Amino acid sequence: MAAGDIVPVPGARFEDTLESASPDLLREMIKGFAQRMMDAEVEVRCNAGYGEVTPDRVNSRNGYRLREWDTRAGTIELAIPKLRQGPEKEKETSETDVTIEAIGA
Repeated sequence: MAAGDIVPVPGARFEDTLESASPDLLREMIKGFAQRMMDAEVEVRCNAGYGEVTPDRVNSRNGYRLREWDTRAGTIELAIPKLRQGPEKEKETSETDVTIEAIGA
């Protein structure tokens, strides 16, 4: 399978289609792609899919937090998945400590 079979090759027809696309359609496409990417990352971090029960699971979801993301297509509201436990909080704390140390406080 060639790359052109998966992703449309930019050309006159593709550019015309892109220009005539509604901004709402573009925002929905961006939102859908971003949500799928975040869900895939959470699945990797949890070592299991959504609702999947496995002995290898290392974490679980804990709802979502809503955030607005400003893009060229407009503002998109994303549902960022939260995890029950994880290195995010430890990472945020250590990055803050490093930043404070770098400032000299």
